[in-house]
Amino acid sequence: MKLTTRLADRGFVVTGEVGPAKGADASEALQGASVMAGTVDAVNVTDSQSAVMRLGSLAVAHLLKGEGIEPVFQLTCRDRNRIALQSDLLSAAALGIENVLCVTGDHMVLGDHPEAKKVFDLDSVQLLAAARGLTEGRDLAGHDIDPAPSLCLGAVVNPGSDDLEMQLIKMRKKIDAGAEFFQTQAVFDPDSFSRFMDGATRFGVPVLVGIVPLKSAAMATYMNEHIAGVSIPDPMVDRMRDTPKADRKKVSIEIAADLIRRMVDACQGVHLMPLGWDDVVAPIVESAGLEIAG
Repeated sequence: MKLTTRLADRGFVVTGEVGPAKGADASEALQGASVMAGTVDAVNVTDSQSAVMRLGSLAVAHLLKGEGIEPVFQLTCRDRNRIALQSDLLSAAALGIENVLCVTGDHMVLGDHPEAKKVFDLDSVQLLAAARGLTEGRDLAGHDIDPAPSLCLGAVVNPGSDDLEMQLIKMRKKIDAGAEFFQTQAVFDPDSFSRFMDGATRFGVPVLVGIVPLKSAAMATYMNEHIAGVSIPDPMVDRMRDTPKADRKKVSIEIAADLIRRMVDACQGVHLMPLGWDDVVAPIVESAGLEIAG
């Protein structure tokens, strides 16, 4: 089911996320998605996240569909030219995959094949426009597509960016290109998210706030230092540092649920990125008082 249809039915959605393995076995990703399945409306499948070569997102999304779990197929511009991107979109539709998250992708110098040749034939805005063109029955070269795919197109936005106005400008461009929903970068500051939504609400496009459960103080420090637009408050970092290892999941659930409760009224959904802690998704959703998917 398209996320936009789910949003029209319920007004609010919850999505999860899995990262395929670095190998030809999808069982770990399928198991992680299965753990979340009764709690979330759909599960994102990352596309060689952080530019690390992994099992393909399209294959895993197809396998999830076969298990009755609604996937969100992440598609990056980093590794494909416009021919391959459009072909993958048609392939997704042929496999019954409707939800697609269009992203530019992390640069290959950040990953495990830094010598790889960059592609970036299109950026995320251009990819959205290409995908929308396919749904309207034409490809980027102006040729007819028959039958046209039925896709629900999503994009990403960073509410914690230092240049909030630029994020809103990019958001507007993505909407004009075809974005029907947004998932955000991880948010740890409800006040900054509120300021962002003050500007974003006028667009009338659903926003799913990104939530990453913290695993440790070291993880929080790394995110603060290396991930653009992420700012984890010192008291939150200190709380994780002062928490015994055996209690970290419990505290992480409490932090994530509290963040959601403080932001839930400003957005139309939550995107949970558990980074392998798939078993925390259900307790976070329950503790935050969100409606269970079903």
